[in-house]
Amino acid sequence: MANTAQARKRARQAVKQNAHNSSQRSALRTAIKAVRKAIEAGDKAAAATIFQTSVSTIDSIADKKIIHKNKAARHKSRLASAIKALA
Repeated sequence: MANTAQARKRARQAVKQNAHNSSQRSALRTAIKAVRKAIEAGDKAAAATIFQTSVSTIDSIADKKIIHKNKAARHKSRLASAIKALA
């Protein structure tokens, strides 16, 4: 348990920040799932448009350092190659 006023404040801030970061990670997962769902449906045009909006979400979350930039790049690369593989 935090004993000083400073430590109590940091604990409060940590709870608030954790909730914010969790919601951001959830938005990331939702964006990735939306692209995967479009890919599974086989609609290349729809998948490409959803991918563009998802890239923006992935990049903004990486810029905020909620996920590492390399993880963001890996997600984008795998989704792009999956879209490209659609015939």
